[in-house]
Amino acid sequence: MPILDRPLNHPLERWTKNFALAIGVSCALSIVASAGPKDTTKNAPKDVPVYKVDPFWPKPLPHHWLMQGVPVMVVDKDDHIWVMNRPRDVNPDEIGAASTPPRTDCCVAAPAVLEFDTEGNLLQGWGGPGYVPGWPAEGNPRPGAGAEHGILVDREGNVWISGSARGDTIMKFTGDGKLLWEFGHRGPRPKPGEAVQPQKQNNQDTDVFPNGIFFFDLDEDAKEIYIVDAKRVLVYDYEGKFKRGWGGHGIPLSEIDNDPTPPYDWKSGPPPDQKQFAPALHCVHFSTDGLVYVCERGSNRIQVFTKEGKFVSSFFVHPSTPSRGPECGGPGSTMFGMCGTTYNLTFSHDAGEKYVMIADGTNDKVWIHDRKTGELAGSIGDNGRMAGYFHWIDAIAIDSHGNLYTGEVDTGKRAQKFVLLNGDKTTRSRPHE
Repeated sequence: MPILDRPLNHPLERWTKNFALAIGVSCALSIVASAGPKDTTKNAPKDVPVYKVDPFWPKPLPHHWLMQGVPVMVVDKDDHIWVMNRPRDVNPDEIGAASTPPRTDCCVAAPAVLEFDTEGNLLQGWGGPGYVPGWPAEGNPRPGAGAEHGILVDREGNVWISGSARGDTIMKFTGDGKLLWEFGHRGPRPKPGEAVQPQKQNNQDTDVFPNGIFFFDLDEDAKEIYIVDAKRVLVYDYEGKFKRGWGGHGIPLSEIDNDPTPPYDWKSGPPPDQKQFAPALHCVHFSTDGLVYVCERGSNRIQVFTKEGKFVSSFFVHPSTPSRGPECGGPGSTMFGMCGTTYNLTFSHDAGEKYVMIADGTNDKVWIHDRKTGELAGSIGDNGRMAGYFHWIDAIAIDSHGNLYTGEVDTGKRAQKFVLLNGDKTTRSRPHE
């Protein structure tokens, strides 16, 4: 395990001075929820969370470590922020110090799992390609073929991760990175020289995940693992035994089709309100009242269920944004942007979790919706590179005091903290986000 108290060659004092000019615009970076992209706060409910970005979080990493894409993050019971970092996202010109001999003074890619405290201090880092056999995206030649994509920390402090490449699964580690267990259900890895393409999905098969496990959550009281996969939600016990599953609007697995979801004419309006899920499903989370929230990015939609799979409600998130089709780019695309608006979500800090906050990596905003009605109440951020703005936001989490944390992929490659300015700041822990 690397020693984290090594003196830095780029002192924090110098870095702080470089940010001094930015403090003059801190009022502009106080992010106030607005009722819509063109509206002011006059129509926003008075209890909508208001945040101010902390431009000094996190602090500079030691060892010339360089953060890469951040697809997901989680806050544990001790208010430590665990960031999933993608070392494969690095560009060669960023890691001159990794060559032998070093070409440049800085940098090297940071490990895949980074643990921070609320002040932005790095507590530890571990993991990455080759760390243990079966690490996510093992052998993949490029980031776009899949990578690390899921991270959770349970009440005992164990770290669960997953990957979105062919042959990936869920792996469980101790907090300091010792492998404890893996979920299994792996599909085959691509053969050397084989094109790394997604495999055809059989939505009735619960034994194998041919395209990896994109996202999951844990119901620790029931000892169940919830996985979103293509057009379905699947539930397993902690031993990896399948228990139940469902599709869009709660339809049984037997009614889920195995055909590609067709595109639609987004210029004419929102996605069709279809019964089936439209891939990719991009998150699954639990509210404190026991409901299951699923990010259906292929339809710009959030669907809500009971834990048994009964459909409760759904709502669209900025539905005028294209959500699928030929004009949807991916990692590294310079012709088309990404599609879909529901990348990930978290819940507001108040006791009733009145609002759900949705990371939208296409519009580069956090949308704030009323959790019960689905109505839009405000938004945070915009597309940009300065503190408080986003480029391809993908990760979102909240700590026990209501402070918000976000992560960005593609060329965003950073994590940010937003300090809650209003409302109830009583310490209120969630098991994980």
